[in-house]
Amino acid sequence: MENYIQLGVLIVFGITIIGIFCTKTKGFGKYTTSTLIFTLVLFVAAVAFVSGRVEWAPLANLLFAVAGFAGGLITAKVGDV
Repeated sequence: MENYIQLGVLIVFGITIIGIFCTKTKGFGKYTTSTLIFTLVLFVAAVAFVSGRVEWAPLANLLFAVAGFAGGLITAKVGDV
């Protein structure tokens, strides 16, 4: 059963990575690079959680950090330094 869950996580994140590269504009800007890195970090965290290598508390802290930083990227205004 655990292998099916890991396969499901792999499929979801594989589709997400393909979607990022198919919909992004040419080149790597601040938002594209951040989105790609966050997706990869969440993928590694999800695989570690599903395989039992990490508990829920550290994973929840990671998810809150990612959500906070992503929220800051969305609300950032041009010219804010």
